[in-house]
Amino acid sequence: MERSKGPSAHLPLPVWEFVGIVASMMALNALAIDIMLPALSDIADHYQLSRANDQQWVIFAYVFGFGLPQLFFGPLSDRYGRRGLLQLCITGYIFAGLFCMMTRSFEVLLAMRFLQGVFAAGVRVIASAIVRDLMAGRAMARIMSLIMTVFMAVPILAPTLGAIVLLVAPWQWTFGILSVGGVLLLTWVSLRLPETQPAASRQPLSLRQTGRAYAQVLTTRETVGYMSASGVIFGALFAFIAASEQIFRDVFDRGDSFAIWFAGIAASLALANFVNSRIVERFGMRRISHIVLIGFTGLALTNSLILLVLGERLVLFYPLFCLTFACFGMLGSNFSAIALEPLGPIAGTASAAYGFATSTVASTFGYLVASRFDGSVVPILNGFVALGLVSLSLILITERGRLFASK
Repeated sequence: MERSKGPSAHLPLPVWEFVGIVASMMALNALAIDIMLPALSDIADHYQLSRANDQQWVIFAYVFGFGLPQLFFGPLSDRYGRRGLLQLCITGYIFAGLFCMMTRSFEVLLAMRFLQGVFAAGVRVIASAIVRDLMAGRAMARIMSLIMTVFMAVPILAPTLGAIVLLVAPWQWTFGILSVGGVLLLTWVSLRLPETQPAASRQPLSLRQTGRAYAQVLTTRETVGYMSASGVIFGALFAFIAASEQIFRDVFDRGDSFAIWFAGIAASLALANFVNSRIVERFGMRRISHIVLIGFTGLALTNSLILLVLGERLVLFYPLFCLTFACFGMLGSNFSAIALEPLGPIAGTASAAYGFATSTVASTFGYLVASRFDGSVVPILNGFVALGLVSLSLILITERGRLFASK
């Protein structure tokens, strides 16, 4: 049953501060991806990468590191609590960023990026578990939408920040900024965030108990269905992020103003998150996310057809793409709230399973779509359409063919 009390009734901090601190935890992940987008071509030149699209591995090495470790951080946080493990993960993230600055080979850089993704995985799992510790259902979807609205300031600003860094310092300092952000967040968490999981609610840590918890996750129909659908559709998000700098530079000849165009797309996503926070308690998570998923697929198909018929011009591509990208703002928070709602007592494990499945599936599909980039944006959009159809099929199976429920 969904909790009916407002979000503030469950929070140990003022709503604005709770939203800010959890958004900052999630923002470490976005910052680690988006700030170096303007630097990818410089990294390719520095390491003399010979194969096209090899610089995308700076993104995907991090994303792949972000996946599997979530399965371990979830049970650990259910056993030992959220706060101490969170502090440990942020510290690891800080040092990984420093090592990225100092590496002299591309292979070692990718290894350090993978390690940074590992620690970011712990931060992300614990952030979701903290929210689920305190609320569920539509209240959780609402607070997650507010968190995502604030969080989206990072994708809006990070490429611009990366471009500014490149004007005054070598590309290595795009990684240094990550460590600075980690230090600021660690200080905030240490001073203000209390433990949200009481000792009486903690779960035993053993292979048998962990296996039971994950078995519960994997036998909960709506959890499996929505985390699978989320993983598929968010492959489109990863695909665009990885190929975005190449798209604006090679297709539309806007490499110098890339950060501005990227910020506009991210702003559309942030606006959609805010709108979702205002309407989800009235209309319900399923009704909104199902409509938006269909809209996402239709918008991507329309954009692809227009570019094929009329040519690849920015004035045609950009408005429709902003609308397409905005759909993620009404999918992520609603899908995660639906998936995690039945699993409150094992919120850390459930969050870990959800995060692992979505990030691993999404990064795999994202790489497959992004690697199809050939100087045209049409293959990327066609990949969006395919991922949208697969995600919608998974939702139909999960809901036994019934869409748009008001739950």
